[in-house]
This record gives sequence, C-alpha cells and structure tokens, in this order.
Amino acid sequence: MGIIGIFAAGLLYLINPLGQIQKANDAKRKSDLEQLQRTLEVYYNDNGKYPAHSTILPTYRLNPPTGVVDWGTSWTAYNTTLPKDPTPSTRTYVYFASLDGQSYWLYASLEKTNDPQICTGINNDGECSKISSNIVGYVIKSCGPSSSKPCNYGVSSPNVSP
Repeated sequence: MGIIGIFAAGLLYLINPLGQIQKANDAKRKSDLEQLQRTLEVYYNDNGKYPAHSTILPTYRLNPPTGVVDWGTSWTAYNTTLPKDPTPSTRTYVYFASLDGQSYWLYASLEKTNDPQICTGINNDGECSKISSNIVGYVIKSCGPSSSKPCNYGVSSPNVSP
C-alpha cells in the first residue's frame, strides 16, 4: 500500500491508495454525523428535547423512550437507519445528551489526523479537548475499541460546541 507514481504527458502523478481510502472514510463519517444532526433536530422539534444516551458500553448510543438504538440499525420512529462507522471493527460513533435533553454531542475518529476540521484544542490523547468537560460522567476515552482511536471530530446541537 505504498505510493504509486504515474507518468503521463510529461507529468508525474503520485497516488496514495491508503490515503484516498482514509479520506473517503472520513468524508463518510462527516456526512453520517451531519445526517444524524438533521434527524436529531426533527426529534427535538417533536419532543422538546434530544433523546437520552445509553451508557451501556462499549459505545454510547441513542436511547429514546422507545429503547436503545444501535449504530447501523433502524430507528423506526424517524424512518431512518442510524449510521455506522465505515470501519466498524476499529471505530464507532459516540453520542451524548445533556441530562436535561437540551444539548447533544456526536463524535467520530477521523483517520486523517491532519484534516482541517479536526477539533480545535486536541488534548495529549489526540482527543477533542472539550469532550470531558462537555460530557458529564464521560467514561470511555475513544471512538474505538482502544484509546488509539481518539474522538477527534465532533458536531453538536446548535447551542453548544463540540
């Protein structure tokens, strides 16, 4: 999976297949979280609050009154399927809601750590520095099965920042 050089019409093009796959995965993650943001706003308009989160490990997921909705499964009430990280064996999405249901945070682990949209203020663990202060009772420290996949990208409800 190295860099491939292509020489055409006097120009040398360098292609990094692994880098392109990582870039595509990260674009999918961003799109997934944006899509879920839209669904959460519809939920808020219907209920006056965002759904609670489940703290059943290994992942934090949506926990509306109808029961926990796992990543990659159907949320029937909103006629949508919750997104699942494109590399589910190594990464997952993380959802938290404030105790009063007036705010939420969604996090992912981008593969390209030089992405310009990575959280500002990354801590020593490579994670969004605000995650532990935004989330009361935050237990896990990653968006994957190990701390080597930090939550370094986030989106949130309009009234807070990731």
